[in-house]
Amino acid sequence: MPAKDPALTLQYLDTLLRYGNFTKAAQQLYISQPYLTQLVKRKERELNVELINRHSAHLQLTEAGKLYYQYLEKINQEKVDFHQKLTQYNNNNEVTIKVGVLPSMGSFILPLFVPNFMQDHPNVTLTLDEGLPSISEKKVQNGEIDFYVGQSPETVSPNLKTITTGHEQYFVLIPSSSKFYDERFKLIDPRSLSLPELLTEPLVLSKTGSAIRHQVDGLLQKNKVKPDIRLESQNIELIAGMAAVGLGTTIIPQSVVSHLTNGKYNLYPLGEADLTLRYFIAYPVQKELSQIEQTFVDTFATISQRTQQIEK
Repeated sequence: MPAKDPALTLQYLDTLLRYGNFTKAAQQLYISQPYLTQLVKRKERELNVELINRHSAHLQLTEAGKLYYQYLEKINQEKVDFHQKLTQYNNNNEVTIKVGVLPSMGSFILPLFVPNFMQDHPNVTLTLDEGLPSISEKKVQNGEIDFYVGQSPETVSPNLKTITTGHEQYFVLIPSSSKFYDERFKLIDPRSLSLPELLTEPLVLSKTGSAIRHQVDGLLQKNKVKPDIRLESQNIELIAGMAAVGLGTTIIPQSVVSHLTNGKYNLYPLGEADLTLRYFIAYPVQKELSQIEQTFVDTFATISQRTQQIEK
């Protein structure tokens, strides 16, 4: 594993432990499974110990692996602490906050709290680092960015502290090209259609690696549906727009529905037991927030009442 990058090594181990096998972990890290396997074996040869217990159904750390994991955490935290101490020698009149966010998600979540914060703190410069959630998660652990804003906090590494707020309903968007489309209604009574049957329709979805796709995959597995995916994109608003004009069925949160302007479609509301969206802001567990960073987090927490005001 990358000897000179303890934060990246920690990210690889975290992903292995979370997903329990090399194949799924490699997919989340956007590397090949053989490459990830060889990285772990190389580190084990270098340390002359076994780090991963491969005999259990779900991969776990050996006792030596746990010791190595703690060592990596200590090194990474020392690096973060060092950079934080350096900030006292910067120009204190100018503060920069770096935030990682998925571009399509940022377009509707950041406007809910950033303008208020910037208005009250004009001396702060906000820098956006736009990328996939898995990349933002790695960067915030490395100290490359200050915060990671996302959704579905249950998928986040235990090394990160998450502040959760907001609540949005999900909808299945049924285009006019679907056999389930009913031109008499915009909002469909969920009791009138079978959700598993609805999910067997041709789908357009966000790409694997996004928080929304992670949730949708869980919904498909729960309903024992093998999806027929016609199109994938990192841009959830593009997916919604393509579905609305008939390319296929999709699953999107309420805030994305409110941005649609074209197409004929029905909206099938999903209950909380099926799918729900919660926003979060994350930063390293051991990080001590400055006063301005704490204010940024507190402002983020005001989203809860605003997201409830989005019209269907």
